[in-house]
Amino acid sequence: MQASDLLRAARAGDDEAFGRLVEPYRGELHAHCYRMLGSLHDADDALQDALLRAWRALPRFERRSSLRTWLYTIATNACLEAIRRRPKRVLPLDFGPPADPHAPFELPVTEDVWVEPYPDAALTYEQREGVELAFVAALQHLPATQRAVLILREVLGFSAAEVARALDTTVPAVNSALQRARAAVEARVPERSQQAVLREVGDDGVRQLVDRYVEAWERCDVEAFVGLLTEEVAVAMPPLPMWYAGAESVRAWAETSSMSGEWRWKALRTSANGQPALGFYAWDAGRRAYVPFALNVLTLDGRAVSGVVAFIVRSTEAPSGKDYERFPEQPPDAARLRQTFERFGLPAELA
Repeated sequence: MQASDLLRAARAGDDEAFGRLVEPYRGELHAHCYRMLGSLHDADDALQDALLRAWRALPRFERRSSLRTWLYTIATNACLEAIRRRPKRVLPLDFGPPADPHAPFELPVTEDVWVEPYPDAALTYEQREGVELAFVAALQHLPATQRAVLILREVLGFSAAEVARALDTTVPAVNSALQRARAAVEARVPERSQQAVLREVGDDGVRQLVDRYVEAWERCDVEAFVGLLTEEVAVAMPPLPMWYAGAESVRAWAETSSMSGEWRWKALRTSANGQPALGFYAWDAGRRAYVPFALNVLTLDGRAVSGVVAFIVRSTEAPSGKDYERFPEQPPDAARLRQTFERFGLPAELA
């Protein structure tokens, strides 16, 4: 069936035709909701809400705009309503100053305040640049309307007039919001996108760097690990609120914690937010298997790692109530496991 036939059938109440009509846009709409909300889980809910609204409103669709533009208008407004109902999402780098690597771990923040990683396997190259972790995190600091304007204009390429209609405002208001949003985001993101860095390093260069990173962790070789980092590297581990700034702080943390030799690690390569990522597994002696620990999203600066965000999937219910320094001994949290391993095609355990 042609799109016009599907539209006619869907308007007559054929839900199967509606599903086929919107299917080509589902992936990009989901990525749009993620940019707006910074959360894979929230993006799922917002997209479901938007498609339900579209199904109910379809008889009133008058084709004054394209179907794609109409769907983006509905999805954007669903996201704006979601933003009004909940606190913004952040990364630990925005939560507070860097931590002392010699101090005990702080208690995890288990409320829904953290930006989440995004599985990008189905996205095009152009779409991946729009979900890079630093960019998505920066977007969350914008007022909701500025956020929507920047995404619709700069990422998706809608005209100022189209955005004004979508947000029920004026073209001058859209242009003003875009100017303010650009300045705020540019102050928070690196000068070069990760896609530009990855192109420069090349597939072989990225593969070699990530392989060396994995080898260092699997050997618990702190020197090799630190040798792959930039001097200004930042390492964060949500839901733990602390983060470490600089290679020497990261070295001190690694020596006394995760790379002390007390735990054994394996890692599988994947991709998240348009960036190299690794599913890290810790050895569980009771299960005689490696069990998911964290999804590490790497940020590169040339042929070195300038940032790591390790999205920990372990339970925050430690037996002692505060012994979070022993995270590898905690069982996986089912909800985090789904969001950070299953959605990335990573197995539930390794032999």
